[in-house]
Order: sequence, then C-alpha cells, then structure tokens
Amino acid sequence: MCGIFCYLNYLTPQTKKYILDTLLQGLKRMEYRGYDSAGLAVDRCCGDKSTVIVRERGKVASLEKLVNVSQELNMDEVCNIHCGIAHTRWATHGEPAPRNSHPHRSDANNTFVVIHNGIVTNYMAIKNFLVEKGYTDFESETDTEVVAKLALYIYNENPSTTFQELVETLIGMIDGAFAFLFKSNKFPDQVIATRRGSPLIVAIKADVEMLTEYFPILYSSDRTSSSGVNRNEIPSPSGHSGGDLPNGTTNINGRISPGTAMTASAGSGEFKLGGKTPVEYFFASDASAVIEHTNKVIYLEDNDIAHVDNAGGLHIMRTKKKHANEKDFRSVNTLQLKLEEIMKGSYNYFMEKEIFEQPESVVNTMRGRLNFETGQVVLGGLVEHLDDIKRSRRLIMIACGTSFHSALATRQILEELSQLPVMVELASDFMDRHTPIFRDDVCFFISQSGETADSLLALRYCKKRGALCVGVTNTVGSSISRETSCGVHINAGPEIGVASTKAYTSQIISLLMFALLISADRISMMERRKAIISELEKLPKKIEKVLELAEDLKKLAEQYQKENSFLIMGRGYNYATCLEGALKIKEITYMHSEGIMTGELKHGPLALVEATMPIIMIAVRDSVYVNCQNALQQVISRGGKPILICEEGDEEIVRLATDKDGNCKLAQVIRVPKTVDCLAGVLTVIPLQLISLYVAVRNGLNVDCPRNLAKSVTVE
Repeated sequence: MCGIFCYLNYLTPQTKKYILDTLLQGLKRMEYRGYDSAGLAVDRCCGDKSTVIVRERGKVASLEKLVNVSQELNMDEVCNIHCGIAHTRWATHGEPAPRNSHPHRSDANNTFVVIHNGIVTNYMAIKNFLVEKGYTDFESETDTEVVAKLALYIYNENPSTTFQELVETLIGMIDGAFAFLFKSNKFPDQVIATRRGSPLIVAIKADVEMLTEYFPILYSSDRTSSSGVNRNEIPSPSGHSGGDLPNGTTNINGRISPGTAMTASAGSGEFKLGGKTPVEYFFASDASAVIEHTNKVIYLEDNDIAHVDNAGGLHIMRTKKKHANEKDFRSVNTLQLKLEEIMKGSYNYFMEKEIFEQPESVVNTMRGRLNFETGQVVLGGLVEHLDDIKRSRRLIMIACGTSFHSALATRQILEELSQLPVMVELASDFMDRHTPIFRDDVCFFISQSGETADSLLALRYCKKRGALCVGVTNTVGSSISRETSCGVHINAGPEIGVASTKAYTSQIISLLMFALLISADRISMMERRKAIISELEKLPKKIEKVLELAEDLKKLAEQYQKENSFLIMGRGYNYATCLEGALKIKEITYMHSEGIMTGELKHGPLALVEATMPIIMIAVRDSVYVNCQNALQQVISRGGKPILICEEGDEEIVRLATDKDGNCKLAQVIRVPKTVDCLAGVLTVIPLQLISLYVAVRNGLNVDCPRNLAKSVTVE
C-alpha cells in the first residue's frame, strides 16, 4: 500500500540536510509499498515551527530533486529538536499528482498535516459534515484530506484540547483501515501515530541501555467533553475499557506518569527517556525503513495512539479495554533483520536478487525444523495446537495472489498426507460468499506481508465462528502473526521486489513441512514421507542447477519481448505453477498471460492455440504425465509451437513433439532436475520467474516497482 515514515530527534542536534536525507532514505527503503508520488513535511526552521510541505509525482528520486532545490529549507541549519514526516503513495482516491500526494494539510497555514496508509470508508460523510460546518477549501480528491480538516475542526471547537485528546476524538469518528501520523504547528516538536488495520511500528534509538522489555499503556476515559466535539455527529466505533499494568510499571490515578515509558541506564545512574535524555524516534510502516538506525521496535496494535510529547517522552494510549485478555503493555522487540538483507548487493534488481537467493531461502525455511536423518519435523508455533488440528473436520487455506497459488500447489499433498479435505479459497471471494465456518475447522491464512487486508478480514470472520486460525507469514510482528492462534514463519528473508519469488517457494516448503508433521504417526505414509524428506535435502542444489539456465533464458526472453500474450499450461502439481508463472508475466511485463489447466483445453482454451501464440507447457513424470503428453500433442496438432519445461533425461516427450522427418515442433526445451512430484513446482516455477524478469528488463520496465501495484495490499 503506502509507506509512512517519521523521524524525530530530541536533544540530538542534526542538520536540516541530515533530517531530510533520513526522511528520504526511509521512503526509499519502503518504495515498494507505493511509488506513484511522495511527499514530506518539516519545520520551516528552528525558530519558526510553521510547516513546510514538499510533494511531487513519481518516485522518491523526483521528490528528492525538489527538496534539494527548495528555497524554503536551510540545509545547514542545526535543529536540536525536530519532527519530520514523509510518505510514499500508492493511489486509491485521486490520480497521482502533487495535489493528491501526502502529507495533506488542514488549511493554507498547514496547521495540521497528516500522512495516511489505508482507506477512510466514511470520508464522504465526514466531508459533507465539514462542508456544513464551513470547511469548504478542499484541494485534493483524496479521502485523507478530510482527516486533516477534521483535526482542525476539532481543535477550533476547543483550542484547549490536548493533541492526544484531539486524535482520540478524531479516530472515533472514522471508519475504515488506516495508519495515521499527525504533525501540527499548534503542538510543535510532537508527533502522534495511530493505526487500525494497517501496520505501524515505533523504533527507538538512544545512547543508553533499555532496562525494560515492556511499555505500559495509558487507558483513558471517554474524552468527548474534553475535546468539545460530539463524536456521534458522525457514526463511530465503540470504545474500550481499562485494565492492569504489568509488574514494574507505575500507574498514577489511572494515568501513566510522564517519563515512565522507557527506563534506561548510563554509567552509574538511572534516568528515563524524555526530560534531558537525548533520543531519536522513528515511525514506519515497515521495519526495513528503520533497521539502519536501530533494532529496538514496538509494534503498535489496532487503536493504539502513540504520542511523542515536546519533552521527548513516548506514551501509548488507548480507550477502555475490549476484553479481559487484552494486553496492558507493548513489548519492545529486537529486530533480527540485517541491513545487507535489504540491499541489492551485486544484483541490478531486487527481484533478480531474490530469485537467486532461493537456494538459501529454502534452507532457511527448513533450518532447525526438519531433521533429514530422523525425518522428524518440528514446527514450534504449532506444537500446542497439533492435537486440535489432527481432530479437525477440514483444512481451509485462505490467501490472495501468489500466496493463494502456494496453497493450491500444496493442496494435493496436504490431502494425501493428512487424509482431510482441503479447501483453497481466495480471501475476497471467501468473504463475498459468507462461507460457512465451524468450530472444528482449521483455517490457514497465508500472506507474505501478514498485512493483506482481505486475508485479515477473513481471519476475523473465522475467529468469530470459533475456528482455529493458523498464520503462515514472512513478517514477524505482522497483523496475521499476532491475531492468529498459532502459525509458521516461513523465514524467507526480506522480499523487496513487488513480484513475490522466494516467498512463494518458501511458502510451499512451509506448508509441505506441515503436511509431513501432521502425518508423522501414520505408518502407511512412512515411505512417502521418506521420499519427500530425501528430496527436500537435495532441493537447494537442484534449485542452483535450475538457476544455471539463466543465460539461456535471457536469450529466450529476447525472442518473446515483443509479444502481447502468453499461455502457460500444466496439470496436477504444476497447475499452480502455471497460475503463478502467468501472474509473474502479468505483473512484470504487462503482457496478458493465462495459466491453463490442460484438462480444460478442449473446453475452450484450445481455440486460442495457433502458430503465433506463445505457449509454455509443463510436463514432468508424475501421475498426470500421460495426460500432459496428450495435451502437448493436441497443441502441436493445432499449429502450436510451445516452449516445453520437462525433466532432465526425458526424451520420450520430446520424441512425441518430433515428426517423422525429424523436425521438432517445440520452440525450446527447458530441462529441470527430477524430483518428487510435490516438489516439482518449486523447480518449474523458477524458469518462469526468470523469463518474466528478462522480458521486462529487455523492454526497459521497472521490475521491482511495476505500475499500479504495491507489495503490501492493506486495503480491499
């Protein structure tokens, strides 16, 4: 979706150039989340806390050029305390243009500025309300601008309201999914962040040691009277109720005393962040934006309000608790992410790097979980719920896009080894149908980011109906990983390219390990399990062998770079490969591409086959090999000249495509190592990933940031 970044330095002198470079670099780290426009807001100067906004269409580099020539910014000025916010956009409301870019402002004086990831579903109702109140000077077509003007309205109704009270009242009037950051010249050197359904983290950097792993929450009563605004003027969600604090924290008359947020030590004494302690804060949509500065982060929960005050203190507020089990604190987490993991290294593109990382990423997915000698599988996140899973009525795999394809790729082996019915559902369609869910169902939610909006809606739907919910994600601390009862982290490493590659193969391995785990006590499955585990051990080397085809595939891409369409055909375990390969071609090359089940050829798709139609067919020696041979002959007999992906040493299928005069009817043969059937899709998808990459590169397209797409889809 969009990328949010904020940098606040308290008693940490920095030049304006350093501050701006930090904001711009933070945006660049998250540019895969949105790249049709970008903007930032900073103080005009240390003595003038009015806000300067710079916005530009296009990528962050375009914004950077505009910042560097701005006459309003003194790059050499040193700021002892300063708060700046920045945003990279993926358009939902309004075309990509500076007027629709964030930050959005409340008025010509930039009294309140806001950046936003998500969607405000009742923005028209709010806009109509504001127009009735005389706020008519709207500049953009966005849903976010109404939030900035709503903040100004609340403030004007009661100028004595605090920044916290103002934002708490405001989010009570908003429906939808959001992460907001607010900055105001009425509350200088402060920032407020809040989220509901969209990711947001707080990172802390201080030259002191943090002595606590918990951050207490301030619970507040209803502040309608304090803000001077009646929340019921616009329909709003219900509130929360209070609760106890963890040991070691203080509670003064139901409020957290200033400075108790984070205790730190330096030398012989103890002191607290805020007051006289130099500290830097970073707010971001993604950990990749903060890792070069600090590894200490807090993951905000829905309806949290995080406030850095003008004394440098960080406070997290909520209204009353929803339920007794709700935590009264937020943990301080140490990121395991390394800076080099989010750098391109020697590669030209993140997508290229991530394709070539797959021998390592699949090892990381299996490391510490699969013992190749004993055949034992340990998935620590599922241990407490394994008996419940074995007693379940059915397994339901719910996902979107590439994650949906990984579920489809493993459905057959899950059914075979678990002996349970397995449903694979697109999250959006699952919700459209209001699918019946029962208490003895086990629902898997598969998402690379762990923030996919449709999957999160489906997760909450299934939780309400009593199903056991399992998360399969690549992002520690994500919404899906926090809201599910248990789960598996796929450990693929950071994936920056918008088109998922290594996460797809690691998702397949993770789900396959689950199938091995659930069938561990089935004697009838022992030989099958041994064969799969043996091939899993060999898999990294076999992936490396497929990657050796890169130069040949680069040459193949040259032949097809001017085509307008691709058909990719397969069956059985490789049907998911066809869908995933077609998706990669659509995403990266902008060509029409379609994954086709070869069993359906005669039911319509065969009409598309002709000599000029680019076709890729996948056929490996598995239970549907003969069916794939038949499909190949059908395509050739209609004039098709397909690219064939088959196993090394398979000459039989090539002979079928050769006429009596020795003329081969195939455009090219791509050979991959032989492996067990349920792992074939891991090997056969890699040539399709590489073909899409090289065709896009040949056509001069941005493979890491394809048009109209973003990595994390946090709104429906």
